[in-house]
Amino acid sequence: MPYAAITYRVKPGHEEEIAAIFAGFQRVDTPDFAGKGGAAAGRLLGTAVFLKDDVLVRVIHYEGDFSAVARHMAAQKGVHVLEEKLAPYLAEERETRSDQGFAEYFRNATMRTVSQLTIDTHPAAAPAS
Repeated sequence: MPYAAITYRVKPGHEEEIAAIFAGFQRVDTPDFAGKGGAAAGRLLGTAVFLKDDVLVRVIHYEGDFSAVARHMAAQKGVHVLEEKLAPYLAEERETRSDQGFAEYFRNATMRTVSQLTIDTHPAAAPAS
C-alpha cells in the first residue's frame, strides 16, 4: 500500500501556530473514496504531518487511485477550514478555495517518490523456492 507526500512551504517561526491548526483538523467523513464515475477507487489508511523550519510535509498512506485522493480531500469541509487557517502562514499564496484549485495544488505539491519499502516487499516475505 503506497504512500504519498505533499509539501507546503511555510513562514518559519510559526511552528506552534501551524501545529495547533493541524491538531484541530477535522478528519474526513469517510476513509473510502470514489473515482470520477462514482465507483470505489480506494481508501485512506492514515496520514501524518511533519514540520521543520519552512517545510511542512503531509504523508498520506492509501490504497487505490491516488488521483481520486485529491478529489476526495477537496470535497471535505475540514480540509477547506484547515486551508483557510493555514493561509496566513504559507510562504506563497495559493488558490485552494475551490475543489479544482485544491486538487491542482495537491497534484503540483506531491513529492516525487524515490523509494517505498514495506514488509510486503522485504526479501524475507518472499515464498521459499
